[in-house]
Amino acid sequence: MLAAINHAAWQLGIAPEIHWFDSQALEKDPTKIEELRDSDAIIVPQGWGSRGVEGKIKAIQFAREQNIPYLGLCFGMQMATIEFARNVLGLDQANTEEANPETPYPVIHVMDDQKEYLAKQQYGGTIRLGEWPCEIKPKTLVEEIYKKFDRLPQNHIVGERHRHRYEFNNSFKEAFEAKGMIFSGLSPDGKLVEMIELDKDVHPYFIGTQAHPELISRPFDPHPLFLGLLEAALGRSRER
Repeated sequence: MLAAINHAAWQLGIAPEIHWFDSQALEKDPTKIEELRDSDAIIVPQGWGSRGVEGKIKAIQFAREQNIPYLGLCFGMQMATIEFARNVLGLDQANTEEANPETPYPVIHVMDDQKEYLAKQQYGGTIRLGEWPCEIKPKTLVEEIYKKFDRLPQNHIVGERHRHRYEFNNSFKEAFEAKGMIFSGLSPDGKLVEMIELDKDVHPYFIGTQAHPELISRPFDPHPLFLGLLEAALGRSRER
């Protein structure tokens, strides 16, 4: 992730200042959220399990409500949907089955083809790995960014790297869309949510991806989602 940030920064001619934030510390002391107020962008990266989940959700809520550019990577996308479910849809106990298998609102649940592996405790090399196709929805911020940085094929299908076992629960999709969540990237068969966003008229840059775009970023070929995030961060910096 750090390399991907630097790749984008080099292309834009800026020097990023990166500050790490302990989500567990935020769980213990909610007032620490104010330390994020001066941030020009927030990233919640990949992760596993339940440690620090509530702190990550609070940070995402802060980014959404304070219009701070946000990028969620894999787990960070999943946490963004949970935050939206709790604070916009009113599903207070929404969660991922990974952190709380008993949640009444499993916004993130285990993928169907992974249930058998988990039941047999087959953990090694069984998750959804490697490059998978994602179809970008027209007239979205994600489409605009991929097109701007010349990474959008004519068929709107891009290849992104993955490493996950859980996914967005499509039974909640209609409720999310009714409240303004945009599902800007899906698997070509429409079954897997790959990217989410908020309308740019509502938030300057709020994107989550189930993929790991940091894994395919290169020094002379930065990933467009990181370029877009840093451009949005520059815009916020100039306004402050």
